[in-house]
Amino acid sequence: MKTNVAVFFGGRSVEHEISIISAVQAMGNIDREKYNVIPVYMSKQSVFYSGEKLCDIETFKKGAPDKDGYPVTFVPKGNKTVMVNLSGGLFKKKDTPIDVCFPIVHGTNCEDGSIQGYIETLGLPYVGCDVMSSALGMDKVLFKNVLLDRGIPTLRCIDFGARDWALNSDEIEKRLISEIGFPLIVKPANLGSSVGISKVDDETELRSAIDTACSFADRVLVEHAVSNLREINCSVLGDRNDCKASALEEPVAHDKILSYDDKYRSNAGKSGSKGMASLSRKLPADLPSNKQEEIQKIAVETFKAIGASGVVRIDFLLDGDDNDKVYVNEINTIPGSLSFYLWEATGMKYTELLDRLISLAFKRERERENTMFTIDTNILNESSFGQKGSKGKI
Repeated sequence: MKTNVAVFFGGRSVEHEISIISAVQAMGNIDREKYNVIPVYMSKQSVFYSGEKLCDIETFKKGAPDKDGYPVTFVPKGNKTVMVNLSGGLFKKKDTPIDVCFPIVHGTNCEDGSIQGYIETLGLPYVGCDVMSSALGMDKVLFKNVLLDRGIPTLRCIDFGARDWALNSDEIEKRLISEIGFPLIVKPANLGSSVGISKVDDETELRSAIDTACSFADRVLVEHAVSNLREINCSVLGDRNDCKASALEEPVAHDKILSYDDKYRSNAGKSGSKGMASLSRKLPADLPSNKQEEIQKIAVETFKAIGASGVVRIDFLLDGDDNDKVYVNEINTIPGSLSFYLWEATGMKYTELLDRLISLAFKRERERENTMFTIDTNILNESSFGQKGSKGKI
């Protein structure tokens, strides 16, 4: 009997389209002998749609996925959670039981723990990081604080709110220049895919960069920019008890930093809709074996530090002016293209990676079944509680 896998993608995020590409890739590579794939497209208005045509990238290129799919919702039914067709009509499809969810979403309102929390309220097993590790991975400031607390190398930063910037921009600018100094990297505190990120070399660029970051998030992070920089990426697969690192890649940037266009558009004309798989890169990265091992070791430590699960990609900075000192830049808890290309470089096919991720979801669910989440109590019948609280009377 096949396992019903609901693949969630899209969502109310600036990375909506990248999520579609990543999900279509995955749905095209999943083992259809073992799994029934049920696409669940989340529109930018947070409406859920399903339908077989939503497995095809051409559906989204036409720009009308709501016409090629039907609206759905999810409800508990007995000891199962089912997907309910909301379209009605004479030929309405029956409710579809769901065995496991596979969120392939990127960015805020999705990858940050939001969709994971929703799935947990349904009582379903799901692939990837849980609510807490997803939230930590998305919030760049909190993520850095966790690493610094664990002694894992990362660049210190200064963060501030968009409102603080509007009210105290002169004071914040002076602090950034005196405490960090140029060049600087300016980032929204909770976005991925290099959206809203700028490198600035002087005061004339700084205010514009911060204004751009504030347009994408209500909190901004500023850190020192490594001048003689190499960027190295490494994926980690598993859970906090058993995980391993992938091959390393060195992305090729065409600007001051690795941009959104570098990641998703640089080779799009040659390779089609391949997301992060189309990025120009050196794979494996040209590094001595001891440096490779150091990065892979830190990658595993970072994965465990936030209690991650599934597959992640961790982005590193190497400072060429300091003997290629290694810094963790950020973690992507649901990386573009699920970083399948980094695992293919180790001999693991994409289909095998997807199978492993689903197995990890069921493993976590088995472990949770041994955890007590509720207790039996008769407290409502033991005391008299009025509308004013424990001292009130009805």
